[in-house]
Order: sequence, then C-alpha cells, then structure tokens
Amino acid sequence: MSSELAIETQQLRKSFGAKDAVQGLTLAVPRGSICGFLGRNGAGKTTTLKMLMGMTKVTGGEGRVLGLRIADAGESTEIRRRTGFVGEDKRFPWSITVAELLRFTRAFYPRWRPDLAERYRRAFQLPPGASAGRLSKGMRSRLALLLALARGAELLLLDEPTEGLDPSTTEETLQALVSLVAEQGTTVFFSSHQLAGVEQIADRICIVDEGRTVVCDALDELKAGYRRVRLVFDGEPPALGFETARRDGRTLSVLARGNADEIVARARAMNARSVDVQPLTLKEIFLESSKGAES
Repeated sequence: MSSELAIETQQLRKSFGAKDAVQGLTLAVPRGSICGFLGRNGAGKTTTLKMLMGMTKVTGGEGRVLGLRIADAGESTEIRRRTGFVGEDKRFPWSITVAELLRFTRAFYPRWRPDLAERYRRAFQLPPGASAGRLSKGMRSRLALLLALARGAELLLLDEPTEGLDPSTTEETLQALVSLVAEQGTTVFFSSHQLAGVEQIADRICIVDEGRTVVCDALDELKAGYRRVRLVFDGEPPALGFETARRDGRTLSVLARGNADEIVARARAMNARSVDVQPLTLKEIFLESSKGAES
C-alpha cells in the first residue's frame, strides 16, 4: 500500500449478522487532501469511518490509515492517537464546563494547539463556563469540531461536521478546515449531506452506494468527465445505444461519463438538429452515481 495515501482500503467489508453494511469498499485518499465522502443514508459511511478508527471490527478486506493497519489492535491505537474524529454522537458530560473539557483533552495530546483552541472557541462562540452537556445540538457540534481541530492531528475523520450549524458557522467551519490543510498539511476526510459545502472545499470525492465505492477521484477530474449531452432531432429521436439516454419528445438527454465526444459524433452522424454539451454539478453527479435517491 502507498505511503502517499492517508487512507487506503481494498475490498473492505463489514457485516452485522446477515446484513452487509459495507460490501467491498475501495478508497484512496492522498495525504494533505480534503476528501468528501458521500452516499445516501444507509450507504455505509458511518460504519466505514468507525472501521477506519478501529471502533468497529473489520469483517474482511484490508485497510490502512496513515500507513497503519486498521485491523491490528496496536496499530489501531496509534491511528486514534494521530487522528481527530468527530462522530454522530456529539454528547458531553453535564458536569464539565467547556474550559474544563479543553484542559482535560489537552492533557492527552502532546501536539495540542492552545492558540487554535482559543481561536475556534471565540469563533464558534463557546462560553468557557458553560456546561458542555447542556449546550444545544449545534453548539455541541462546534465543541466537537474544536476538540478535533486543536489536537494537532495528522488526519481528521468527520461524520457530518456541519450538522446543526447555522450558515454563518458552517462557513466558519469550512474555512477552518481549509486553513488547517493549508497551514499544517492535515488530511480531511468528511461525510456530509451538504453538497454545496463539499463542492466548496473538497479537492477529492468518494461516493459510496450500498456499501460499495462507485466513485473515488479528484473533484476536477470527476467534473471534467461528466457531461449532459442534449440532442434535438427533427422527428422521433433514434436509438443511440447508450444506457444513460432519456427521451422527451424530440429531445434526447444523455449522461456522458468520459465519452461525450463519442455521443456527439454519433448524434451528428444521425443528423441531430442541435447538440448541447453541459457540465454537471456535484449534486447531479452524486444523484446519478447513487441511483438518484434522496440523500
């Protein structure tokens, strides 16, 4: 497995009894990248993140994080030491204040950045004397992110990091992630249903569907490879032989995945009246890749 990758999996699997949550997941996330991890509800994103952290036992396949084997107990402990994780459960004890929690957490991380902790405590408007457990859902999300950002981690694994945040704080959070990568070379791997935010900061996208990888590529390459080709004919559109073609009257809409030129050439050979090639947004690519279901 490559030393240039922060995360690498090959045919990773996880079963819960007879149910397969992850069915052969293959990922490649370069160090220093920001990778959006996308999929419908139930696609296996949270289970994957927990396997990468060693919080859920792997059923089959291989996986490495920061060059360390996720299935090895000793190496998995080292992964957790070097990784900042924000999971779905963002609950904290009621008996501890924000300031006390920061001091407590700092003791476990030699690379803790008190300057970042204070910067984001102020930016996220977290009162130092407030009970961590009594904070609102959005404020707990901010606090969980602060703890991950300040620990000096080489890798951040984030499960819905902007969930419950207002637009202003969401923007603050996204920019904080970008700054962390630029200043410290941190790798960020995060799941999100907020596709606009993912498209704003990610340079790589991995899409999973039913526990399998359907896309894992640089965002620029991904968007360059997908095109919507709209063709208008004088009469009924002919059969072009592409599975992704959709007919609407005299118009044929074809999703191109790296073969737009071939589609255009075939359409012109069949005397298409007009040909229009358009780029796709990340949302459109996601819906096409994950069978068009709601995320």
